[in-house]
Amino acid sequence: MENRKVLVAGASGYLGRYVVKEFSERGYQVRALVRDPKKLVSEGPNLEPPVREYVTEIFTGDAVNRESLKDACKGVDLVFSCMGLTKPQNGVTSEQIDHLGNRALLEDALANGVKKFIYISVFNSQKMMNVDMVKTHEDFVQDLKASGMPYTVIRPAAYFSDMGMFFNMARSGHVFLFGDGSNRFNPIHGADLAKVCVDAVDGGNREIDIGGPEIFTYTETNVMAFEALGKQPSITHVPMWIGDVALFITGIFNKPMASVMLFAISVSGFDNVAPATGSRHLKDFYRELSSRGTA
Repeated sequence: MENRKVLVAGASGYLGRYVVKEFSERGYQVRALVRDPKKLVSEGPNLEPPVREYVTEIFTGDAVNRESLKDACKGVDLVFSCMGLTKPQNGVTSEQIDHLGNRALLEDALANGVKKFIYISVFNSQKMMNVDMVKTHEDFVQDLKASGMPYTVIRPAAYFSDMGMFFNMARSGHVFLFGDGSNRFNPIHGADLAKVCVDAVDGGNREIDIGGPEIFTYTETNVMAFEALGKQPSITHVPMWIGDVALFITGIFNKPMASVMLFAISVSGFDNVAPATGSRHLKDFYRELSSRGTA
């Protein structure tokens, strides 16, 4: 194992950092594919660790410029990709990053004899295929399945970094939730998910649905955030129809933001509980965010 080399695409993101660390600690050489190498040096916004010390090589590339990904996979044994569009960017679409960017990486992996490709998609994606951010993930999954490349697709229910966004709203003093907040889900910490990702290298499962050890309603997660901050909970439940109207208006003026809103509305509309794993607790994550004074 000491000689195995992995390319981690999206290495400076929330999950990517934990995956870099986990691969390195298990004896892999890690090549980090990032747009901005400086991000590897400092802690992330949701307490994800600086990981420069775990990286053997840095490959600088941008999924929007698919030519910049050429030879990213040269000399590596496997590829792990959580490369994707996580927040609105003007002039950049999920199709460019999640689908075509990853497809360029897959083509490079095939050309360079990579032995396995591990990819992060979305749990319950079949219920949200009207959402660009979800459909583009699954479009790439279909490309991956058709390629002949050995693969594993991992579908997390939600990340603790998503809960960091709730925490930031609570810090500002008020939270808006789509729906009545009663739907349940089980977010997972990046370090717990990273173990699942690295285990998948030698595991036989082609598809893995995964969530954290605790199940919450959306209201409960936000009440916990207020409690960690020592604040009285202040939550407004926005009826779904108002969300739909706001989505329509936002789509006229800001399509990238509308895409993110559509995902938030969609995922709030049903229970999203995946098979549980991990040992890290959301209350501890919120407590640590509160003690750092930032998220």
